[in-house]
Amino acid sequence: MTLIDLDLVAARESEQVEWKESVADPNDVAAALCAFANDLANLGGGYVVCGARESKDAHGFQALERVGLEPDRLRALEGTILTLCRDRISPSIAPLVEELPAATPDRRILVFVQAATGSAHQFRRAQDGARYYVRLGRSTIEARNGILRELLVRKGVAEPWDRRLCAGATLADLDLLALRETLRRMGAFVPDQGLEPFLDGERPLSPFVPALTARETISGVIRPRNFAVLLFGHDVQRLTPGAVSLFSVYPGTDRSDAHAERHELAGTLIEQARRLHELLDVQSYTAFDKNDPAAPNAVKYPKRALYEAIGNALAHRDYESPDPTRVTAFVDRIEFLSPGSLPHGMDPELFRAGHAAPRWRNQTLAWFFNRLQLAQAEGQGIPTILRTMREEGCPPPGFAITPASVICVLPAHPRHAMLRDLRAIEQAISLGDLPRAATEVRQLLERDPLNARALGLFAEIQRGLADPSAVATYIRAHEERILDLPASTLIQLAEAVIAGLTPSAPADRDLALRLAVAGSRGRIEERDFRRIGVALLRARQHEAARDLVDQQLERHPEWNDSWSAHQLRGDALLGLAGQCRRTAGRGDLPRETRQRARRQFQDYADAAERSLKRAMSLAAGEAEPVRIIERNIAYLERLRREQH
Repeated sequence: MTLIDLDLVAARESEQVEWKESVADPNDVAAALCAFANDLANLGGGYVVCGARESKDAHGFQALERVGLEPDRLRALEGTILTLCRDRISPSIAPLVEELPAATPDRRILVFVQAATGSAHQFRRAQDGARYYVRLGRSTIEARNGILRELLVRKGVAEPWDRRLCAGATLADLDLLALRETLRRMGAFVPDQGLEPFLDGERPLSPFVPALTARETISGVIRPRNFAVLLFGHDVQRLTPGAVSLFSVYPGTDRSDAHAERHELAGTLIEQARRLHELLDVQSYTAFDKNDPAAPNAVKYPKRALYEAIGNALAHRDYESPDPTRVTAFVDRIEFLSPGSLPHGMDPELFRAGHAAPRWRNQTLAWFFNRLQLAQAEGQGIPTILRTMREEGCPPPGFAITPASVICVLPAHPRHAMLRDLRAIEQAISLGDLPRAATEVRQLLERDPLNARALGLFAEIQRGLADPSAVATYIRAHEERILDLPASTLIQLAEAVIAGLTPSAPADRDLALRLAVAGSRGRIEERDFRRIGVALLRARQHEAARDLVDQQLERHPEWNDSWSAHQLRGDALLGLAGQCRRTAGRGDLPRETRQRARRQFQDYADAAERSLKRAMSLAAGEAEPVRIIERNIAYLERLRREQH
């Protein structure tokens, strides 16, 4: 199986590929291979493709012409270039060589693949002295002056951090199930061979990515490399303390608001990236403006820009720093903070403009993120962010570059800059002018029907006006999209709908259930968990409340020590017991049905008693919770007496 896909090679940055339709001087190929081995840009190496060229198709898009070489020319060229690599390059190199099909069966394309090495290589042309070569853009040049000094300094230091062995880690620290699933998604896993070839330190996944493991020189112990631990480790944060992501959401334009949403994300980088995608998706909603027929819809942030920003922050940060990766969403922007400054030698102004040549701190992570589609093609992250923000009508991103970090700031689409309107509504509520607040919040929702903060204020205002039924009416008009809003907003809406429930509106009870269930999806905070449970109980959705508690206790084992979780479960079971009691007392039902209801009543009552007594023991010393639990236990005993 070939390691080379020419279409993927063509998609790479020009700094990593040298195209030669015909080779006039084999010394030029050897010099390019010497430059790829020196790898000044930290790309991992490069390709020299002989017998192919880049061109444009009839529509102006990039095309690859597979011209090919004749057999005699190909054999002679291969031998000459390998001899030059062995005899004229010091230390000598041995590039990987593969033949690929050309456009016609009588020709072949010859590809030389040279991975980066830990040495600084010189190439000696005939009649010339030995010289160092590097790649700058599309050109192979002799390294002189500052470039030569940078090359020699780079080659004199230790191996890049991501490729080093992880001190103290063993194969037992790798999650083999996660590794197998990732390799399967990448098309690299062969069931008959299993994982052993990838764990013995011998098989690289790519010419530019070393094996996941290697043997220590002195002890001979096989240890995973740092990048393998970051991507597939059981306990990543124990081995790399800084490999944590913090995601925060503030309702204002700064960090002064105490009502922030905060998520601390641990686990592997792959898990963190996917969870951050989910959290960022919530921020990438669409504003609808029926008064602007030319552009009625405007996304707050383009998802592609968000994904590229988080991909860059995770793949290219300095993991020797103990600081976390930080993503902070404000009402008018999202900030991505990546610890560690730009790689040495990268021009900050070219970086901001998206014109800097690719140069990465962790080339292995960039390769995996690209293959797993967690980031754009290598080196295209910043240009993609700039382009997608521009195409969606968003202000251009900003970059703050310091010796300690790189911060990427993505401003929200202007249509979403409604902070002043929201503040005015909040002020009207504080002053008790609810009719004015209701008018202003409805005007805001006409422009942006899915603004989470505005919907929360709308629910608050309508409850204050004693007209929560208006909330149910609004939700039905936008239900399909509203269910994707943050949990805290869905809970507010559910509470408002429940406050307006009447016996003549059973559909509202079902709507409240859908909102509460949607709000319980994913990982939620304990305070939101209790609010959802109480909302379900008030809507008499006892079975849904019990299922919610069981589900969340499984996700959060630490909540088993919370009295409120057990009280919620006991109250839900108490409600189910009451329903069974009413069924057992209906004379119009068959005797078998009533007997079954009596047996089920006893089961629910016993389970409710266990949960409430557990809550009582955990709430010891807290007067109000104990009083409520005692009242519920007394009610349970009364139900039992009435049942008998």
